[in-house]
Amino acid sequence: MKFNVKFPLLCFVIAAMSLCAQSSDSLQKIMKERGLSERDVLAAVKTYTPSGVKDQYYAFSSGGQSGQVIVYGIPSMRILKYIGVFTPEPWQGYGYDEESKKILEGASIRGKQVTWGDSHHPNFSEKNGEYTGDFIFINDKANPRTAVIDLKTFETVQIVSNPVLKNTHGGPFVTPNTEYILDAAQLAAPFEDDYVPIEAYEDRFRGGVTLWKFDYSKGRIDEKNSFTLELPPYMQDLSDAGKGPSYGWAFTNSFNSEMYTGGLERGLPPFEAGMSRNDVDFLHVYNWQTLEKLSKDSKNYKVINGHKVITIDAAVNANALFLIPEPKSPHGVDVTPDGKLIIIGGKLDSHESVYDFAKIKKLIDAKEFVGKDSYGIPILDLQKSLHGQLELGLGPLHTTFDAVDGIAYTSLYVDSQIVKWNYRDMKVLDRVNVNYNIGHLDSIEGKSAKPLGKYAIALDKLSIDRFLPVGPLHPQNHQLIDITSPKMEVIYDMPIPLGEPHDMVSISAKKINPLKTLQMGTDSRSGNRHEGMTLAGQERVERNGNKVKVYMTAIRSHLNPEHVTVNKDDEVTIYITNLERAVDETHGFGISGLNIHASVEPGRTVSVKFKADKEGVFPYYCTEFCSALHLEMMGYLYVKDPNKKYPDYKAVAISKLSKGDLEKEYQKIIATNSATDSVIQSVVGFLQKNKYEKYPAVKQNVDDAFVQYGSIKDTKAKADAAYKKGDINQAILWEMQVWQYMVKTADVGLRAKAQLERELATPMSTASKRGEDAFHTGGCSGCHVVGQVSSGPDLTGVLLRHENGEQFVYDFIISPEKYYNNPYIDAMIKAFNLRMPNQNMKAGEVKDIIEYLKWVDENAGIY
Repeated sequence: MKFNVKFPLLCFVIAAMSLCAQSSDSLQKIMKERGLSERDVLAAVKTYTPSGVKDQYYAFSSGGQSGQVIVYGIPSMRILKYIGVFTPEPWQGYGYDEESKKILEGASIRGKQVTWGDSHHPNFSEKNGEYTGDFIFINDKANPRTAVIDLKTFETVQIVSNPVLKNTHGGPFVTPNTEYILDAAQLAAPFEDDYVPIEAYEDRFRGGVTLWKFDYSKGRIDEKNSFTLELPPYMQDLSDAGKGPSYGWAFTNSFNSEMYTGGLERGLPPFEAGMSRNDVDFLHVYNWQTLEKLSKDSKNYKVINGHKVITIDAAVNANALFLIPEPKSPHGVDVTPDGKLIIIGGKLDSHESVYDFAKIKKLIDAKEFVGKDSYGIPILDLQKSLHGQLELGLGPLHTTFDAVDGIAYTSLYVDSQIVKWNYRDMKVLDRVNVNYNIGHLDSIEGKSAKPLGKYAIALDKLSIDRFLPVGPLHPQNHQLIDITSPKMEVIYDMPIPLGEPHDMVSISAKKINPLKTLQMGTDSRSGNRHEGMTLAGQERVERNGNKVKVYMTAIRSHLNPEHVTVNKDDEVTIYITNLERAVDETHGFGISGLNIHASVEPGRTVSVKFKADKEGVFPYYCTEFCSALHLEMMGYLYVKDPNKKYPDYKAVAISKLSKGDLEKEYQKIIATNSATDSVIQSVVGFLQKNKYEKYPAVKQNVDDAFVQYGSIKDTKAKADAAYKKGDINQAILWEMQVWQYMVKTADVGLRAKAQLERELATPMSTASKRGEDAFHTGGCSGCHVVGQVSSGPDLTGVLLRHENGEQFVYDFIISPEKYYNNPYIDAMIKAFNLRMPNQNMKAGEVKDIIEYLKWVDENAGIY
C-alpha cells in the first residue's frame, strides 16, 4: 500500500509499532480493536499535539447564527475561545457589563436594539497585502453591521451599523493596507427608511458597497470618513480588493441581473427561478482611490441617514465603475496573491473563470466597451477580459491559494469536493472528497499576498453520519486536509456545535501577540484607564442622591467591600478592579437573581449598573474558580426600603440578655471605645506635633475629623446618664453611637495623618515614584500595607531581614515559587495561610519597587 506521507514520518510510525509490538496494550492491538488502518494512525500523528505544546496556526471562524467568532488551533483543531461579537456571551460578561453593553447598544439598527447576529466572513487587518494579526473584522449578514475585534485582547471593541444598506453579505474584505473595509449589499432595498412597493424595484431599490474607513492607529472604523457607492439592484455578493498591479481597485460580483422580484404568493415563479434565467450576471469593477476623492466633494454624493452615498452617475463620470459579464449565479471572487488575476466561481456553472486584470485595465483605458447597462454603467467584453476558463465540477464556490505560485484550491458544493488546480496553466491537479457539501474553504493565510499553504480547511455544511447523534440539529463539520503532498488527504474531522460557521481565516501563531495581563485599571474595550479604577485601600461606597457608586477590588480570595447596603430604587453602579498580576488569574462577579455578571481579567476594571428595584438580600460571588478559597470569595448586597422601619436586630439581641450579660456587653463596648479613642489621641498628637495646620489639604481633613469628634461629648453624656439610671440597654445603644462617631473621626484622621506623613517625608526619586506606582498597580498592595500587618506581612524593613536583602527581595518577586520551601518563607506562608503569587513583574518594575522600599525605610521614623 502506498501512503502519501514523507518517508521520515512513515519510519517513525513503523518504529513505534515495532517498539509496541511486545506490549499487551500494543499499538497493533489498539488498531485492531478500534478498526484503525495505518492511514488513520498517520493522520493521528500529523494532528496530535502533546499536552503543553502549542499549535502553529490560529483559525478564526465565523459562528453563523450564534453571532460569535470561534478560535481554534491548527493542526490540533482544539477550540480555544468563543469571542462574543453580535450577541451576548455570558462567560466573558459580554453584553452584561457596561463597557460591552455600549459596544452592542452602539450597533442598534435604526434605533432598535437587536439581540442576535449572523456572523459570516472574518478577515484580518493587512499591510502590503499580508496579514498582520492586529485586528479581525467580521460582518453580520442579518443586521447590516461590521465589527472590529482587537487581537491584543481577543475582544470586540467596535460595531458599526450600515446606515443605508438593509442586508450585507459581501464583507468585510479589506484593502491591502487596511485603508478601507468593503461591505457589499446582498438583498437590494431602498436606501431610505421609507415604504416603497416592489413595483418600484428598478427605480428605488438599490444595491451598494460601503467603504468603511479604518483608522489603524486607533484600531477603530472612522464612520465620518466612510461612504457608500450606489449600485444597481443586482444583488451584490462577495468582494475582494486588488493588490500589486490591481491595487486601488476592488471587485464585487452579483446575481439577479434579471432584477426579478418574485411573487410566489401571487402565483408567480419563485425568486430562485427568475434570478437564474440569464446566462450571465455582472462583476462590478471599481476604483476605490477615485471614489475616495469623489467623497470629498458634495456634488458627487447624496447624504442619506447622515451618510455619504456616491451616485452611480458620479462614479461612471469619474471612470471609477465598470461591469464585466460573469457566469450565472456567481459566488466567490478571489484576487490571486500577486494581484494579477481574479477568479470567479459560479454556483450554476461547472467552470472556474479567471479574469486578467491587465486585460481589464487595457479595455478601460481604451474605453473599449460592449455597451452600457440600464443605469449607464459601461460593460467590458467577457472574452477579452478572461485569462481562461477551466471545468472543475459541479457547484464551484470559493478559492484559496497555496504557497506554491499558481496553485489554487476551489470548493465544489454539489460534488462535495475540493479541487487542486493550476490557474496559470489551467490544469486540474487533484481532487479530494469532503463530508459534505462544502461552502467556504481556507488554506493557511491563503487569501493574503503570501500564502503559507501546508493545510486546507473545509467548512462543510452537513455532517449527517460523521458524529454521535445529538437530535435533528446536527453540528457543522470542519475538516483538516494535508496539502503538502501531490495528493490531498483529509486528516481530521471536527464538529462545530455553534451556529453555522460560514467562513474562516487562518494565520501563523507567530503573528499574534495578545496581552497576558492588562495594565492596572484598564477598560479593555477602549484600551484607556477606567474611570472606576480602584486600588487596594481605595474601596468605598459613594452616594449622590439616589445614585450609588461602589468601588470594589478583587484579589485571591476576597471581594472588597463584602457588604453593600443600598435603598430600594437606587441606581447602583459597581466598579470592580482585578488587582492580580498573575497570568490567568481571572475573577468573575455575579449577583444572584439580578442578571448581573462580569468577567474581570488581571488588571482590568469593569462596571455593572442596575436599578435596585426589589427589596431583599442578594449574595454576590466570584464566578471564576480562582483559588482554594474560591467559595469564600463572596459578599452581600442589601436592598432596603427607606420608607420601612426595620427591627434593630442588635438591640433585640441585647434586650434578651440578662442584667449580668448586659453589663459584660456594656463593658466590652466601653473598652472598644476607649481603645478607639487611644488611636484617635495618638493621631491627634502626631498631627499637632507636626503642625498640621501649615498644610491646607491636611487641615481640611483634620477640621472634618474634629466636627465628628465634637459630637461625642453630648452622646457620651446620654450614655452615662442612662447607665446611672440603671438602663444598661439604653446606655449600650448610646455608647454604640459614640463608637460610630469615633470610627468616622478615626477614618478621616488617619487619612489626614497619611497626608501629613507624605508632606514630611523626604522627596521621592523618580525611580521610587515609579516603584510606588508599580507596588499599587502591580497588585502588591492587595496583600501588603506598608506600616501595618495585613493579609501579608508589613514590608517596612524588609530589605534588612535577609543577607544581601535587595537581591533576595528582587529574586523573590521575580520567581516567588522558587522560595516556597525556604524556611523563612515557609514560616510566612504558614503564618498568613497565603503564598505570594508570581505577579509577572518586569525586571525594571522590581528594581523600582526596591527603590520605593528604600524610601519607606528612610522615612520609617515618621510613621
